[in-house]
Amino acid sequence: MENVLLVVLLLLALALIGVVLLQRSEGGGLGMGGGGGGGVMSARGAATALSKLTWVLGIAFLACSMALTIISAQNSQDTSVTDLIVAPGADEPAEPAAPGLPDVSDMMPTQDTAPAEAPSDAPAAPPRAE
Repeated sequence: MENVLLVVLLLLALALIGVVLLQRSEGGGLGMGGGGGGGVMSARGAATALSKLTWVLGIAFLACSMALTIISAQNSQDTSVTDLIVAPGADEPAEPAAPGLPDVSDMMPTQDTAPAEAPSDAPAAPPRAE
């Protein structure tokens, strides 16, 4: 259902953008053209129809957005991502946050380990030229 509402919302947004761009601006912009009243509608009638269509599409967009929000909220989980965080210094060992992920505590160095020394068979550094 969410996917259907998302597609409808996208189509409404595109239609709303198109209708707004068709409207006549004060500067002429992308309006429906200049003079000539020889068409089916007068300039005033076309402006009124586009204005009403803008209102209808805007209300439909708002209603679809609210419906999508309500449905998404109902389908969401009751837990938060922050519930998975374990406080440092906890007595219990931390469990992996998601199944199948490796435990990174095994990969972390402990504080009592010294840094590794260079192997004895490593080549010596060349002398510096002064």
